Amino acid sequence: MELRMDYNNVLDSRIGTEGLAQADFDALKPAAERASKMMADNRPSMKWRELPHNQAEIVADIKAYVTEMKGDIDAFVVLGIGGSALGPMAVQQALNHPFYNELPREKRNGFPKLYVVDNVDPERLVYLFQTVDPVRCLFNVISKSGSTSETMSQFMIIKEMLEKRLGKEAARKRIVCTTDKEKGNLIKIVREEGYKYYIVPDGVGGRFSQLCPVGLLPAAFCGIDIEGLLEGAAQMDERCKSPCIYENPAYMFAALHMMALGKGKNITVVMPYADSLKYISDWFAQLWGESLGKHFDLEGNVVNVGQTPVKALGVTDQHSQVQLYAEGPFDKIIVLVGVDEYRETITIPKLYEDMPSLGFLGGVTHNELIKNEQLATEYALTKANRMNMTLTLPRVTPQTLGQLLYFFEVATAYAGYLLNIDPFDQPGVEEGKNATYALFGRPGYEAKKAEMDAAPPKDGKYIM
Repeated sequence: MELRMDYNNVLDSRIGTEGLAQADFDALKPAAERASKMMADNRPSMKWRELPHNQAEIVADIKAYVTEMKGDIDAFVVLGIGGSALGPMAVQQALNHPFYNELPREKRNGFPKLYVVDNVDPERLVYLFQTVDPVRCLFNVISKSGSTSETMSQFMIIKEMLEKRLGKEAARKRIVCTTDKEKGNLIKIVREEGYKYYIVPDGVGGRFSQLCPVGLLPAAFCGIDIEGLLEGAAQMDERCKSPCIYENPAYMFAALHMMALGKGKNITVVMPYADSLKYISDWFAQLWGESLGKHFDLEGNVVNVGQTPVKALGVTDQHSQVQLYAEGPFDKIIVLVGVDEYRETITIPKLYEDMPSLGFLGGVTHNELIKNEQLATEYALTKANRMNMTLTLPRVTPQTLGQLLYFFEVATAYAGYLLNIDPFDQPGVEEGKNATYALFGRPGYEAKKAEMDAAPPKDGKYIM
């Protein structure tokens, strides 16, 4: 049960001059060797790479906590943003029933519903409280720094609400935190208030955190096999040991994308042909975009590099986006994500056999239909000389999903080093955060507020 990668259709032998030639691989060799050395040298600081191997005690604690709490709550609510939200949503969608929250509790095997509140639109929490009773929820506050404005503002609202309704002692049992072990506001609050908590390990950034308690705790509360996720990630780690791109699938994925970028393909589209993998595209978009979009390289030179990730879903977006991919600009590499074996089978009845445009569907399964539509899209893109490649999961299971998550993480880190940038920081995100703090008059951000106040005003004649 291993993830497969087919990259025939990015090569010039398949799509002509728009594809990669042997000369492109030869030219990449020095950068690839340097990037492989950086991956090896920096592995000790990439603590996310050890997550598949070092969490037996944490997993046991999480499972015990789920057993203790699941019968006492109706919903598990994630308060987080970025990787703290996208990862749990992607795993839930992939491994549980697509209408999980609508199922009666017995069909959820006694596990609570899952809600992820990842925005501060004022309607979001109000409507959540109209949907579930907060006192019957367990709220998971996820913030490594403890200063994430969005998450901490939600926490403050919910803390006050719970304490008013339940009293401080009972309210304490309705909050569990995931944060840094030493630094930041949230760990201070945890110690003062006595909340149950889990640690985000050092060296594990938000977008690389799905395989630590950030992602494992919500998954476990929904009955997902978190040991299977880690097992799959460990399997992929083994496959990604070689420094050679021809022997390391994640390195090859990154190398293909960076060579494609060099040929003007500044957009990568990830298009799963499975509803279960729909939110993998969202999770990947943050991982790839936030890691690789950088102003400076490692020597401080201005480079403004990156490749824009776009999410799509087969077959849905064959009817919305594929027209652009097939006939628009030659600026994309399309990654189709397929599944060999779906978990269910449904057959189309033999109706309207006198209508050729419908009759051919009679007796065909949706399994066959979606697979053939994927093959047809691949064929059409290739015929149009558009770069495309395919990742295939034998079946969507905790193990294969763990493989896919870890594969993308390693590929992202390697792509960053191919670009000679730091794939683990996010200074562009920090600028927006600092501006928000300044607008609210947060102490320490007076200079930023003065800078913003000094910006030229907008010209009214350009406002319609």
